[in-house]
Amino acid sequence: MSVPSSRGRPRRALALGAAAAVLLTGVGAAQASPPDQVDPFDPDLGPNVMVFDPSTPQAEIETALDELAEQQTDAEMSTDRYSVLFKPGSYGSAEDPLQARVGYYTEVAGLGASPGDVDVRGAIEVYNRCLNNIPGSSNCIALVNFWRTLSNLHLTIDSSGQDGCRASANFWAVSQAVSMRRLDVDGFLSLMDYCTDGPHYASGGFIADSRFDTPPLNGSQQQWLTRNSEMPAWSNAVWNQVFSGVVGAPDDSEFPSPPYTTLDETPVSREKPYLFVDDDGRWNVRVPAAQTGTRGVSWADGMTEGRTIGIEDFFIAQPGDSVREINTNLARGKHLLLTPGVYDVAETIEVKRPDTVVLGMGHATLTAVDGATPMRVADVPGAVVAGVTIDAGETESELLLQVGKENGDHENRTDPANPTTLSDVYFRVGGPHVGSTDTALEVNSDNVLIDHTWVWRGDHGVEGFPTGGENGVNGDTVRWNTNIGRTGVRINGDDVTATGLFVEHFQEFNTVWNGERGTTVLYQNELPYDPPTQADWTRPDGTLGYAGYKVADDVTEHTLHGGGVYVFNQNNPDIVTENGFEVPDAPGVKLHHIMTVNLSAGTINHVVNGVGDAVPPSTVGVPEYLVEYPAP
Repeated sequence: MSVPSSRGRPRRALALGAAAAVLLTGVGAAQASPPDQVDPFDPDLGPNVMVFDPSTPQAEIETALDELAEQQTDAEMSTDRYSVLFKPGSYGSAEDPLQARVGYYTEVAGLGASPGDVDVRGAIEVYNRCLNNIPGSSNCIALVNFWRTLSNLHLTIDSSGQDGCRASANFWAVSQAVSMRRLDVDGFLSLMDYCTDGPHYASGGFIADSRFDTPPLNGSQQQWLTRNSEMPAWSNAVWNQVFSGVVGAPDDSEFPSPPYTTLDETPVSREKPYLFVDDDGRWNVRVPAAQTGTRGVSWADGMTEGRTIGIEDFFIAQPGDSVREINTNLARGKHLLLTPGVYDVAETIEVKRPDTVVLGMGHATLTAVDGATPMRVADVPGAVVAGVTIDAGETESELLLQVGKENGDHENRTDPANPTTLSDVYFRVGGPHVGSTDTALEVNSDNVLIDHTWVWRGDHGVEGFPTGGENGVNGDTVRWNTNIGRTGVRINGDDVTATGLFVEHFQEFNTVWNGERGTTVLYQNELPYDPPTQADWTRPDGTLGYAGYKVADDVTEHTLHGGGVYVFNQNNPDIVTENGFEVPDAPGVKLHHIMTVNLSAGTINHVVNGVGDAVPPSTVGVPEYLVEYPAP
């Protein structure tokens, strides 16, 4: 059924009403209606998917992409979601390069089995966003350029025909919840926009499984993770640039000058599943296999190792499909493809079978309704959830995503060679609407891989909070008391690996790690902006504030490579946090290359466990680094 969104645009509700719930209880999967048939040559992917092939006139492609970019450039809190797909072939030429911009909630991807199957000559770009819509002003930034994706194609950069500055690079000026995957890039890529009233800080970001023939320009990116890629070199660092399994990565022996962290190999990896069209015109999903000790791209010698699943083996969901229908199809052994849109979820989507794939297109978004947990993944090997955003709703949820049953038999149900994997799974509490949850992501299973996530309790939004006076800076006091988000990530399972863990603004510990032998490769955190008073940001035992990264006191083995905790207590600049990181003092607990930094308000007294100097407002923008903890 249709319900109005908070912004007045119609969207579909994904909910189980009372009658439907009775029906679900009384009707087993064997009695349910037969599943819809999927045409493997022409699947119905809904109205928000654009599919181009080489026969499409380029003018038609450019018009469609220009209109979409114009619509999505300022659509940060909108409900619109889009996927732009290119079938195998060539697009653009030296005489007429294909040039496009990518706005909010937009996925651009090739449909080849390998990146080289889709060849684009031109530019696919993200520029600084001018928040007052006046180019050339001092408020054109990349700090809020979230939620977009570029993947699985060969790009020969050609910006000719644009103005002098714009013609100098392909700009990808982005921040969190943006990924570049499976790209083969010829030409100069800049991760900052130095043309639109720039450069200004950007706060990305993530590249994986990509090859570059020219060193990318990091520029003003505060932090960045590049994983399993190849490049001649890297340009520079700002605060925390991390490389894992990257051919051509910079040496990090002089850390923190510059602040590089380089791992020769990635300890555990699995590339994100991707759609492709085979030589016969059939649509499929390729599911890469998990690997250990990897370096370089996965497609250097042909198709990425893994398995192929025909599109007909997926239940293709669209907003309006019920949770009952989704769960019935999952129980039958179908995989789940979420087409672009916002799905209001009043009951839990249950992923119970081993090796099930849940793939979101165009930043498909699940929003909790009536305190539901939108998705739960059982203690099974090989489940993959990718490309999905999960939003808290107005009624507080206990969890937004749970992996594994609390206190379950995790050791005997999971497989270290086939870990459950979360790729480009993002979480949001507040922003487009009021949202509340106790914990966003809880991982109870052992042997789980988290490959790029942003877990965000919104520091700004369009909820309509009153501002000024007792309401706080930008309504922050109201936000603190309304958008409840206590913990961002809680890891209870053993042998969990996170490559690209971005967690921000939660009201207690942003990340709590209770499991053994956990590994994080790049951690980025901002403490909450909005505590009204020190009392609101003091723990029951009297400790000032909550560390941005907490490893439980009884953990004996844990490793972190490249971590940063930032402070910007804009609602009360006098607030103090005792430590950025808290970990047990155990021989097997090791933090490698960590830092704290002040963004102009509040104070962090120490980097970790009372070690490291304070970062008060007088040190704004100058990090306090530790090479190792404990010191060798």
